[in-house]
Amino acid sequence: MRKTQNILIACLMACFLFSCNQTKKETVEEHLYTNELVNETSPYLLQHAHNPVDWKPWGPKVLEEAKNAKKLMIVSIGYAACHWCHVMERESFEDSTVAAIMNTHYLSVKVDREERPDVDQIYINAVQLMNGNAGWPLNVITLPDGRPVFGGTYFKKEDWIQVLQQLQELYESEPDKLIQYADRLEEGIKSLDLVEINTSEVDFSKFALQPTLEKWKQSLDTIDGGDRGAPKFMMPNKLAYFLRAGIEHEDGILINHVKRSLQKMAYGGIYDHIGGGFARYSTDDRWHVPHFEKMLYDNAQLVSLYSNAYKAFQDSLYKEVVEETLGYIQREMTDETGAFYSSLDADSETSEGELEEGAFYTFTKEELQEVIPSSDWEMFQAYFNINEKGFWKEENKYVLFRSLSNSELSQAFSIEERLLENKVSNWKKSVFEYREKRPKTRLDDKTLTSWNALMILGYVDAYKAFGNEAYLEIALKNASFISRQQLMKDGSLWHSYKDGKSSIPGYLEDYAQLTQAFIALHEVTLDQKWIELSNLMTQYVFDHFFDEGSHMFYFTSAKEKEIITRNFEYRDNVIPASNSVMAKNLFILSHHYDSELYRQTAQQMLKNILPEMAQYPNSFSNWLDLLQNYRFKFYEVVVVGENAPKKVAEINRNYLPHILISGSPKVPVKMPLLEERYVDGKTVIYVCENYTCKLPVQESEKALELLR
Repeated sequence: MRKTQNILIACLMACFLFSCNQTKKETVEEHLYTNELVNETSPYLLQHAHNPVDWKPWGPKVLEEAKNAKKLMIVSIGYAACHWCHVMERESFEDSTVAAIMNTHYLSVKVDREERPDVDQIYINAVQLMNGNAGWPLNVITLPDGRPVFGGTYFKKEDWIQVLQQLQELYESEPDKLIQYADRLEEGIKSLDLVEINTSEVDFSKFALQPTLEKWKQSLDTIDGGDRGAPKFMMPNKLAYFLRAGIEHEDGILINHVKRSLQKMAYGGIYDHIGGGFARYSTDDRWHVPHFEKMLYDNAQLVSLYSNAYKAFQDSLYKEVVEETLGYIQREMTDETGAFYSSLDADSETSEGELEEGAFYTFTKEELQEVIPSSDWEMFQAYFNINEKGFWKEENKYVLFRSLSNSELSQAFSIEERLLENKVSNWKKSVFEYREKRPKTRLDDKTLTSWNALMILGYVDAYKAFGNEAYLEIALKNASFISRQQLMKDGSLWHSYKDGKSSIPGYLEDYAQLTQAFIALHEVTLDQKWIELSNLMTQYVFDHFFDEGSHMFYFTSAKEKEIITRNFEYRDNVIPASNSVMAKNLFILSHHYDSELYRQTAQQMLKNILPEMAQYPNSFSNWLDLLQNYRFKFYEVVVVGENAPKKVAEINRNYLPHILISGSPKVPVKMPLLEERYVDGKTVIYVCENYTCKLPVQESEKALELLR
């Protein structure tokens, strides 16, 4: 027993936890090694297709093979933009000695966490139970049946070899010990993310929100925005809730925190000042040096956040960020069909041909002096902190980083602000052209339904704020692609698309995010088909994801074979939880369809979450946003008549989180919100609360007055 404990402890001690990022060297015409991943479409899996490790893709085939061979499995999970995944590949998975050990004693499985979030979540939960935290790369050793017995994140080569040898020795000498450990861990995994139905009577309007907010405020960074400490994640949904709560509760602390966070993030090195778009997170506590990977889901949500903040505060910086970020999305992340790609890698080649994190985005002083006119150099230095403040000591380069506004800099250099803005535009153009000559960061060009839905919503929110018709056209083109390629006639969805092929049945996140995006499209186009498609997907989700016991929705469909257990994703993270998005969708759709099922389910879901939400608000920002709908008046705005699109556009330019919009430019279809609303020869606006409407008005300004 003591020997067993010592081996397990030694294995656990070998685990070094790092955040994630991945890489693979460019393929050459001939490869010394080729494994089964060569037949996959995932860019992340293909990066490992020529490792000496005999990698296999996740699926029933490899699980059956492991059971028949009675071999332990290695389940290694990452994603294409993950830096530390790349590091471990170079150090271990491209090493023939390591590969020999893995191939002899284990069946090795590679998983793209973005393609298979269900697999990822099970093993993330397992590693969190074992070690207290987890990340990517995620490396788990399992019994032949897939139940985990050990796990960690990044391992140095020597530590990884030691873990493999010790686990194999233990499996050969005392397999019962590992089986007993797997049994206990399985119980722990099944106990996580369970939700019990809350049968108590709850008055949402009387929920003690203020103590929760006051407690939450203690974790906020009052200098640089966001949360205190490092690494620093942007958490757009949290800031979106603070924006709403700050305005609706007239809370100056929350409003100032949102403004501070948005400015500091836009000024920081986490934002690509030259090409637009944000990196995933900052390694320091002032947004300066990021992990340089750019993820579609971050940028989609940040476009929504900055667009809505612009509607609230009319800050030109927010508009600039949105325009530049969408420029990056259109230039780098969109294919000819209108589909959006997933990510850009942090690593790119240096002039010596080596892969280096941030090589594409960072500069020496000499490089910048080559492209900036000498007459502008002093001003450029001050604008982008080509000084100690902007210096990245680890790489001896500069990460462009702002600390002064345009007005502050124009005063410091006695230059008109308009002239300064012209200079900044020219600087960015010159540096961009210089940077474009460098080797590009690698692209993960798979299309994920849920992330594309977030980007549709981003474009719609930008269209609402700025009225740029091109934004709506791009959103509609993508929605058409998703509807045609990923959405089936019965309301089911595919999760992933690559090289003309849709694959992997959709998860709850796909249905929830796409429903949300289609509802948003209806609110700007008044096209009824988007509401009808939203309802079709929602009915499918009730049929295949709904749990009668808790009134929550499983992450995976009942049609798919479970991995150890089915779980509920209900805690909001960088992306809002699929259950919280689903609850908000049901709230909105209950108004469109006057559905008691949708109405009661949304309320019950929120009731289930309230006890944990009150204790840990940091993980429930999207649920708290739903709670606002019950604490304040929520309006249905219905616009009917020939000029309805114009009136809707005028209303949408305002920050109004407490409304839904519906309508039609012609005699509307029979829907509860639209019936008996049409007045021949007029465009009328109805402001209603639970179908009880005030007298109709014809001017959007008067409608806005009724909403305040």
